[in-house]
Amino acid sequence: MTLARDEFGDTILIVDFGSQVTQLIARRIREAGVYCEIAPFNAATEAFERLRPKGIILSGGPSSVIWADSPRAPQHLFDAGLPILAICYGQQTMAHQLGGLVATSDNKEFGRAFIEIVAPSALFDGLWQVGERHQVWMSHGDRVERLPDGFAIAACSEGAPYAVATDEKRRFYSMMFHPEVVHTPDGGKLLANFARHICGCSGEWTMGAFRDAKIAEIRQQVGTGRVICGLSGGVDSAVAAVLIHEAIGEQLTCVFVDHGLMRSGEAEQVVSLFRGSYNIPLVHIDAAELFLSGLVGVTDPETKRKFIGKTFIDVFDAEANKVGGADFLAQGTLYPDVIESVSFTGGPSVTIKSHHNVGGLPERMKMRLVEPLRELFKDEVRELGRELGLPDAFVGRHPFPGPGLAIRIPGEVTSERCDILRKADAIYLEEIRAAGLYDAIWQAFAVLLPVRTVGVMGDARTYDSVCGLRAVTSVDGMTADVYPFDPSFLSRVATRIVNEVAGINRVVYDFTSKPPGTIEWE
Repeated sequence: MTLARDEFGDTILIVDFGSQVTQLIARRIREAGVYCEIAPFNAATEAFERLRPKGIILSGGPSSVIWADSPRAPQHLFDAGLPILAICYGQQTMAHQLGGLVATSDNKEFGRAFIEIVAPSALFDGLWQVGERHQVWMSHGDRVERLPDGFAIAACSEGAPYAVATDEKRRFYSMMFHPEVVHTPDGGKLLANFARHICGCSGEWTMGAFRDAKIAEIRQQVGTGRVICGLSGGVDSAVAAVLIHEAIGEQLTCVFVDHGLMRSGEAEQVVSLFRGSYNIPLVHIDAAELFLSGLVGVTDPETKRKFIGKTFIDVFDAEANKVGGADFLAQGTLYPDVIESVSFTGGPSVTIKSHHNVGGLPERMKMRLVEPLRELFKDEVRELGRELGLPDAFVGRHPFPGPGLAIRIPGEVTSERCDILRKADAIYLEEIRAAGLYDAIWQAFAVLLPVRTVGVMGDARTYDSVCGLRAVTSVDGMTADVYPFDPSFLSRVATRIVNEVAGINRVVYDFTSKPPGTIEWE
């Protein structure tokens, strides 16, 4: 079940043409207090009918409208009488579909650029004035060469004569640059202008409204049925469980599968939270031997993921039968999981979330899915968790993937290697907390690399493993940058790990950033 517009009021539909940063458009719109959803261009008609939006945004994308088989927006969107904002590829396909001309440019623009405002527009109200020059972020090889009838130029750049082109009468707005990225400083305000002033959205969407709507939806979906919720130990499944419990109470049973791949102390924390603080029925299954025995000899990370995901489902299915059967399986699927697991281009994002069951459960299972967080980004889940009263110490935890340590141990996973990594990881996080840096970092963790090096400790020569450390800053996990630790901090952590963890004699720090399109840090 998905939310319809009436449950959230004003809604914006974002039609996705495959841009790596389409998710950021949704983030900016929600930051303006307006609910929105993303739909691939080939599913836009269904989403339009379901959401009944007050406005439409056409995203960027990697294709060229010059290609015969490139994606197009459903024509009826242009005939719906609604405001439309078209970005980059969206501008090009709108121009092409409405009678304009798009051609390959001899002056491509990638990266920082500057536009000059040459005419007023409702899009600029209270923000930009004619004659001003503003920084934006471009990423295009094609450009509009002739505007459709009714359109006029509003801004230009060195490589795009129609950097902003509008049909104010029909409330059609198009731009060659990307307002959703931080490198367009006023981009969020432009998107807010479109959603709130041009589309007339109230901007009153809140997490409290989401909570109330979701509780009503869960009750309607579940009825008198029973729900079994799989707890992974992370924030997402915990928030989903508490939300569902508010909706249906004792109809929910949580199952925490301790697969032996958790961080130090995390299993105990999960059990304590749900049994002690929330009194939610919880079944704690120690399945470490089952998972670790199944990982013997497995080195391919994708095979690990699929084995772990399948085994989780097997355990849930068996447990549902033990408790008298369950009608629904709940899981903490997030919006990025959904988007990144259903790529209309057929690219690598189709398989990136292979340990999730985003596309549905195996046919042999009799349960249906309950996924109350499907519409939320990670930071929104944290906000919902606080709305539900979860303690900050739990809600603010760094993301931890469902497959756990298995994908932070490249190569074969063994109980011994898990113990080594757990100890190193615990030292790393302990030092981060002691330095007051935990909340400033989006995600930090240790990796036990499949590399051994020769070293000297005291008077003895060693031949042990290398430990890698990672830490990044982010808002929603879609893009991230390396955290700039002070060298003295890294030196202190490395010294502790080498001295206190048998089996590691060298520590390295990963300085790699996470650009759009790389989905997870593992």
